[in-house]
Amino acid sequence: MKYYIIAGEASGDLHGSNLMKALLKEDVNAEFRFWGGDLMQEVSNNLIKHYKDLAFMGFAEVIMNLRTITRNLAFCKKDIEEYNPDVIIFIDYPGFNLRIAKWAKQKGFKTHYYISPQIWAWKENRIKDIKRDVDNMYVILPFEKDFYENKHNYPVEFVGHPLIDAIANRTQVDEYTFRADYELNEKPIIALLPGSRKQEIKKMLSVMLSVVNNYPNYQFVIAGAPSQDYSFYQQFIKNANVHFVSNRTYDLLSVSSAALVTSGTATLETALFKVPEVVCYKGSWLSYQIGKRLVKHIKYISLVNLIMDQEVVTELIQDDFNSKRLKAELDRILDSYERTKFFMSYYELEKKLGGKGASAKTAKLIYESISQ
Repeated sequence: MKYYIIAGEASGDLHGSNLMKALLKEDVNAEFRFWGGDLMQEVSNNLIKHYKDLAFMGFAEVIMNLRTITRNLAFCKKDIEEYNPDVIIFIDYPGFNLRIAKWAKQKGFKTHYYISPQIWAWKENRIKDIKRDVDNMYVILPFEKDFYENKHNYPVEFVGHPLIDAIANRTQVDEYTFRADYELNEKPIIALLPGSRKQEIKKMLSVMLSVVNNYPNYQFVIAGAPSQDYSFYQQFIKNANVHFVSNRTYDLLSVSSAALVTSGTATLETALFKVPEVVCYKGSWLSYQIGKRLVKHIKYISLVNLIMDQEVVTELIQDDFNSKRLKAELDRILDSYERTKFFMSYYELEKKLGGKGASAKTAKLIYESISQ
């Protein structure tokens, strides 16, 4: 079978690569053509567009890059027609993927969506497009099945969260070797995860680093995104107690005592590594004002709190994300009693996510569907 896969972000690249591996077990003759990143390219060399050329953050940034987005949409449609796949698999990235899905459905292609757009948070009216244009939806958050089936009468498959597999299947890092590789000393590590896009890194990292001098008994390590070069981060690193690792976020989290994390998938990844965290978010003034008015019925911004339906991790949003508040929350999560509370909550979180096997379940469902 021929599979055309579209992933537009780093997390989509991770989950796309694991899905491709699982599809190869179901379908030994599987052929892939895809938009994604380095991890997907390790499975197949048929990469068409890298996600680092696709990621635009916020309303203002999207408007500024409309011409590029329009060109990408036109190119994608032409490329799909020439490849003529047996199925198109969309991975999150809704602004782009739902447009392609509408066109693809009209052209008669089979459309499968892995990792639902977060329409339960905002743009709920997209349900009309999904019901019309997506043949099969595979959701990874437990409350999404209820949202789709009971609220909108649209059947979906809950397959569990692929991050559990990604973390469980990784090669365990030797802490001594890891520290030696990056010239880290023996002090406990506080990980800084400022995001993957330049716009958000600029907004997040300077505030995260503003508390460094308050913790001489710790060392701070920035998790560099695979889409950004070290040269971009150099402008922020002005303290000897700040270090940098590139494209090794999981290894870093596995040896960290605490983390400051930009809102997004990384909040869940940090929780699955059982690392106490403070969730941070700060967007442009325009993007935040628009977003605040659109997202009115969601109590939390972090996946950890949304899944648990309670405040497990503190969220510092916009003006609350400042040096004073950040220090106070970091002091709290470094406390041994608080660390125990985090561990117990994270254990319950993992149970709610449904255990291992998301990629295998999804691959089996996709292959069975298109083989009929």
